[in-house]
Amino acid sequence: MPIRITRCHRLPLACFLLFALMLARAQATPDQQNKDGQNKDGQNKAAAPAVPGAEYSGMYGFLRDGEFVQITVEEQGHVTGFVSRYGDSESDRGAFLDHFFKLGRLDRNQLTFTTETVHGVSFEFRGTIERGNGKSRGDEAYYVLKGVLVENTSDEAKNTSSRSIDVALASFPQDLAPRAGEKR
Repeated sequence: MPIRITRCHRLPLACFLLFALMLARAQATPDQQNKDGQNKDGQNKAAAPAVPGAEYSGMYGFLRDGEFVQITVEEQGHVTGFVSRYGDSESDRGAFLDHFFKLGRLDRNQLTFTTETVHGVSFEFRGTIERGNGKSRGDEAYYVLKGVLVENTSDEAKNTSSRSIDVALASFPQDLAPRAGEKR
């Protein structure tokens, strides 16, 4: 016996098909752009400003092999990150210790940061971010942190000492896969 679609079943079927088409269209244009290339706020997508200095975000070597500094440049020159290093004292020798940034600032290419104290040690950096020897972002040392690193230490008796080190910390190679929404 043939299947007949009665009039009362056509309306829900049509609504379902219309909904499915609208959903497919919405998924095909997730940025909600109109024909003029503008987003829902009326701003041109290509004119959206990038965070100044964001290209410097990434990992840089630290004092010893296996140690590193992670830097993330955010809005208005605010910098977050951490230093990950091997412990030196009897209680933490060889263990990885993470010193998160207490303060971090980037003004053009001038970088400063101060870390939290972990097991009696904290760090301060004052210097610049410069182009290094790397030819592309996929190469080591595309950027280099050059400046003075101050290591502050305090012992159980609250005696503090500081040592300053001139450093050139090379960036690690960056993944060359395009970020979401970025064209190669």
